Amino acid sequence: MTTEVKRKQQRQNISSGGAYENVFGYSRAVAKNGQVHVSGTCAPADFEYDGAFDQATAAIKTIATALGAAGAELSDVVRTVVYVRNMTDADEVARAHFEAFGTIRPASTLVQVTSMLRAWQLVEIEAYALVS
Repeated sequence: MTTEVKRKQQRQNISSGGAYENVFGYSRAVAKNGQVHVSGTCAPADFEYDGAFDQATAAIKTIATALGAAGAELSDVVRTVVYVRNMTDADEVARAHFEAFGTIRPASTLVQVTSMLRAWQLVEIEAYALVS
């Protein structure tokens, strides 16, 4: 088996079907060598009028789906990075994060940003998982 074939067999690109995956050239998640890296994930457009808790919950659901496609689950997540547009939403986002990860307790970082792709987006979440 060639090195190129081995390399490709070890990598799995996972799509969520999002429009920007083909525009920007990225995958929702990439699994390789027992690691799953999930791209920054926001709530889908039907959450445009929802608050930060619901948007964070929807983003985590999309993350869980991507992890499942890689043979992982939320309990395999070892790190999250959470981006909020406004720190006043931090408590609501933290509540959604706790509901998903409260017993898992991944390492996590919360960062305020000035903007996101769409004006209505309040939160974006990245996740990193290890699968044995």
